[in-house]
Amino acid sequence: MRVISGSARGRTLKAVPGMGTRPTTDKVKEAIFSIIGPYFDGGAVLDLFAGTGGLGIEALSRGMDKAVFIDKEYKSIETVRSNLKAAGLEDQAEVYKNDAERALKALSKREAAFDLVFLDPPYRLKIGDALMKQMDELKLLRRQATVVLEYESSYIYPDRFGSFTQLRKAEYGETTVSIYVYDQESGSV
Repeated sequence: MRVISGSARGRTLKAVPGMGTRPTTDKVKEAIFSIIGPYFDGGAVLDLFAGTGGLGIEALSRGMDKAVFIDKEYKSIETVRSNLKAAGLEDQAEVYKNDAERALKALSKREAAFDLVFLDPPYRLKIGDALMKQMDELKLLRRQATVVLEYESSYIYPDRFGSFTQLRKAEYGETTVSIYVYDQESGSV
């Protein structure tokens, strides 16, 4: 795994020790950023279920101003911190060990708002849409925010729900990536 483009291009990223995480492959990461970017003029990114932190780090490398990384596994948190340091991006990041739902509630108390969110929950959890609705209710998303949802290809999320509309969906073997745009004007949760 490596940072593909931007200020940290070519930096190698460590994997989380053990078999508990499923890092996004460089091929899928490149495909995601060719759809949503490829570069950014600032903004804030949330990497929920961060794992290695590879997606959030890639977004920082490509121009996002700041990132928040959340994972409930201690090994993942250590790996994210190590990868941020290796990429020279630790000053632009906050890293928290927490459960996703509790983390979202805590972020709402800080009045955080995000332009880009990466949601890559364990495949056994089919909670992407519920977490997106929670982000809407807690006002954690800026208008026209992009949400990248990665999940098991055998599962199907709706094209449209609440304030979210799917812009694109792509399958990569066992992995499917859906790109949603948020518009708080269009839906009611």
